[in-house]
Amino acid sequence: MAKILVAGEIPQKGLDILKDHEVEVFPGEKLISQDELMKRIADKDALLSLLSTPVSQETIDQAPNLKIIANYGAGFNNIDYEYAASKGIPVTNTPIASTNATAELTFSLLLAAARRVVEGDEVCRTVGFNGWAPLYFRGREVSGKTIGIIGFGQIGQAVAKRALGFGMKVLYSDIKQQSSEVESALDATYVSLEDLLSQSDFITINSAYNPSMKHMISTEQLEMMKPTAYLINCARGPIVEETALIKALEEKVIEGAALDVFEFEPEIGDGLKKLKNVVLTPHIGNATFETRDAMAEMAAGNIFKALGGEEPSYVINEVVK
Repeated sequence: MAKILVAGEIPQKGLDILKDHEVEVFPGEKLISQDELMKRIADKDALLSLLSTPVSQETIDQAPNLKIIANYGAGFNNIDYEYAASKGIPVTNTPIASTNATAELTFSLLLAAARRVVEGDEVCRTVGFNGWAPLYFRGREVSGKTIGIIGFGQIGQAVAKRALGFGMKVLYSDIKQQSSEVESALDATYVSLEDLLSQSDFITINSAYNPSMKHMISTEQLEMMKPTAYLINCARGPIVEETALIKALEEKVIEGAALDVFEFEPEIGDGLKKLKNVVLTPHIGNATFETRDAMAEMAAGNIFKALGGEEPSYVINEVVK
């Protein structure tokens, strides 16, 4: 019977897969500390880590029996996966499960920002309004506008599918161009990042993250955008330089933004909180019952496979045998 550490509470469907092993779950909603993680992992054969759980070289060295790190999330920049590979430890993630939920939230934020839904809700709950008027609370229509999608993997393509339902023109930018079949199916056009920024009415960030992408969107890029444009980030916070975005929103360089992720997460800058032209959500891109169940099953399933001598799915590092 193997010993498994689950770094936080997950849906029961995942735990059911591991029921034949000795499973220790870190309880409560508070994130596990580094000291606590290092103490609990010492005798474990497997770690099911959360996206918010840093797994450093020092942590890995504390667990000589570790056979797999299964990350509960599509991302994996919280783990020193290269060092894990050097120790023969596969690191896995849960990429496919998040696609629809994250695409749906991307469009939810886009619509909420464009039509000032959050502002309107606050008005209704506080000062109220005097009735319908021609110039009151105008927002932007989405139908027929141009959407620019940064990152055109599974999530980016799922966003494009939803954009087609609104009759939007789809532009995308990525490290490589998709096949003509994909472009044709989504009526999508590959452009440079600069062209995407200058031509789009709504810009969504749906890319994977690596350190080279830090501050990919900063003052220079924001100034390329239309003054009526909106920026939506459901990818990773550090892609957008927070101070530059705050300044752009304050000075009306762009009209609005919507963020599900933040540069200094879980901290959210006061500058963002004070702005009316930005919608904020607490990293809930894949926070649906369906997706979180599927992620739990995928992460636990990979541990089950690895402990049983099988090759786990979605290994993101090249393990040294």
